[in-house]
Amino acid sequence: MPRRFTMCSMAAVVAVALACSKSAPTPASPSAPTTVSSDAAADGSTLKATAPTPVSPINGAQPDTLTLTINKSTGKFDSSVVLSYEFEIKNAAGATVCNSGNVPGGTAATIVYTPTCVLEFDTAHTWRARATNAGAVGPWSAAASFKTPSGGYIRNGELFDPLTNGKTVGSVLGSVTFTSEGASINELTSSIRYIMDQTVTAGEYSFYAKNIKSAAPGGKTKMMAIQQGTGDITDNPYRFTVEKRGSAYVTPGQTRYRIITGNNTTKVWDSASVVPNYDTARWYFWKATWTLGSARVQVRLDSDTGPIVADLPVGTGSSPYAPNPMVVYVGAPVGRAGPEDASVPRIIVKNVWLSARSRPAGY
Repeated sequence: MPRRFTMCSMAAVVAVALACSKSAPTPASPSAPTTVSSDAAADGSTLKATAPTPVSPINGAQPDTLTLTINKSTGKFDSSVVLSYEFEIKNAAGATVCNSGNVPGGTAATIVYTPTCVLEFDTAHTWRARATNAGAVGPWSAAASFKTPSGGYIRNGELFDPLTNGKTVGSVLGSVTFTSEGASINELTSSIRYIMDQTVTAGEYSFYAKNIKSAAPGGKTKMMAIQQGTGDITDNPYRFTVEKRGSAYVTPGQTRYRIITGNNTTKVWDSASVVPNYDTARWYFWKATWTLGSARVQVRLDSDTGPIVADLPVGTGSSPYAPNPMVVYVGAPVGRAGPEDASVPRIIVKNVWLSARSRPAGY
């Protein structure tokens, strides 16, 4: 019995000696938390930040002007990290139709982003957002639903105005009536004026028009016009007037245009003319385009791809078309020649477009 106890005691002493002979490991220093992870999380994020929260528009709202607002994300381990944001908009089919790229975060508690891409108007969409930093991305927010505005806009050198919703983003001059078909330019002195926020030196101005009568009242009446400022349009240095001449002219229905590309009599360019047989019951697509050295006006029946009823190109020399400020009309203002040479009366117009880009499909 004593021998067994001694052996156990000796074993215990040896065990203690062995344990004591091992060096205690040096405690590791706590590592600082990082914002960016080299491994993606299950949701695909590589940025250690919370998801932002959509504020507006949400729940299918339809704002008059589209801006997207979120409550900001925060870093999970470093709340001082400076974050940017990415916004994404999808159409009803789930296809991405707009991506913002990086939007600076700033110091405010909310971030507001105004999309610059063109979206189909009066249509259901969804949007979401996420934080970004140094190429890493945080988790997406929940998707929020909205409907694009039914109205138009003027922004970044681009104009769209449906005119079928009882209003306009332009200014009404004279008698104009709005219906579900569009805006009726009731008299020679009637027009809709748009003051652009940027000059478009190469682009397209187009709209749909119906109730075009070849022998409508007036003389050198205009379907559309662009000029510099709001002075007299007749000798404006950047006059661009597209005419459908009326019953007071020797050839009613004659279609032609004049473009002036600077304050010089050698920079006045007149197109050839045609005399289509306009049908008051049909829609016509009117499109004026310009770039350095040339301009063109086309009129098509029924749609922007329909049969051509007028095609009038003209060379414009080496001077750019650059009205500043750029003022655009459905119809035309009354110039020194009087009302007889102003707007084509009684036409109905819809879906006005002016941009450096071609009109999107469906507009």
